[in-house]
Amino acid sequence: MRKLVGLAFLTFVSVLATGTKPTIALSDDGMLATLPDPSDIVARIIPERPEDAITGTEFARRTTGFKGIARQQAALFELRRGNVPNFLRHLVPVRLSREIAGELVEGIVWVLPDYLAIGSDDDFLRMPLTYYSATDVANRFDCVLPTTRIVDAIFAQAPHHLTPAPLPAGPKMRSSEYYLRHRQLIERQVVGIPPGELIVGHKKDVVLTNRLSTHKDRIAIYGWQRPNGNPIQPLSTIHGARYADYSHGLRLVYDEIWVRGAMRSIYDVLKDPELAPLVSDEGAIPAAWALMHPRPSAATKTSS
Repeated sequence: MRKLVGLAFLTFVSVLATGTKPTIALSDDGMLATLPDPSDIVARIIPERPEDAITGTEFARRTTGFKGIARQQAALFELRRGNVPNFLRHLVPVRLSREIAGELVEGIVWVLPDYLAIGSDDDFLRMPLTYYSATDVANRFDCVLPTTRIVDAIFAQAPHHLTPAPLPAGPKMRSSEYYLRHRQLIERQVVGIPPGELIVGHKKDVVLTNRLSTHKDRIAIYGWQRPNGNPIQPLSTIHGARYADYSHGLRLVYDEIWVRGAMRSIYDVLKDPELAPLVSDEGAIPAAWALMHPRPSAATKTSS
């Protein structure tokens, strides 16, 4: 276990594979001494990748011509059975800090180093998911969607910033063909970056926001930051909950956060009016749990 002297020097946390609910050990002066790393928890939750699992390229080939719902069902089948690259089974720590009532409150969340994908380490496809698919997968893997504040923190701390590569707008934005074309543009930028290192700038994030409480049957997207940090996509709920195009990505966040010397449920922090600003620029998100467990309305059950 690596010894850490204060959060300011946190760059990496070594793996502790004992137990599924980590605890925190503090030094006598209250500084962070050792921090069990939950990064491998998701690796133990996601099923092992089957020996006969298809690659990302093959998934795109098989789903060519699929409509939205059919492609999402195929994606969920692959993700639920563990057809996920190994490098996406290990989370990365991201620091958060904010002055709250005169106190500098610091915390740590753990996130995917890249967007969720189908396939192997050598051949994977970052999979755009609808709101219902994204929350289904997140819940299965003991994770949540990021907030805009967490997305910004990830961008600020990532060592690798890619340049957004938009494709022409049109009906093909939701096609497997576009998914592959966008992958090619991304892969040209990641040459030399070891898989598993935190990279940003190549997708919009599906996010958790209070707007989903009033904009029913919608998906919330945000980000796709330019190198200067300005997002191409402001927070938006313009699309229906079953919408997903090539530019969307799902960056899972572990559903516990280290704050004030202990691991806590991120749901508890999100609904806490005092602590919520640490993880949310909107303040508290009281309905976070319900928003992460949505029930499709009758109108969206058959829409694409």
